[in-house]
Amino acid sequence: MLNAVNLTFVAFSHMWHQVSGQIFVFFVMVVAAAEAAVGLAIIIAIFRARQTLNVDQINLMKL
Repeated sequence: MLNAVNLTFVAFSHMWHQVSGQIFVFFVMVVAAAEAAVGLAIIIAIFRARQTLNVDQINLMKL
């Protein structure tokens, strides 16, 4: 859905000869990349602390 909205922003900005839609798409993509980086960092931190990514073996309430 996010890519569909980005495509719509680019199409309308091209149709109206405005750059603002393309700039907005750039910022949306930057935020999406940052979210993915934070999610990966959380997974790496859990793996380093627990030595496993098996959700059956991970109990986040205990160290």
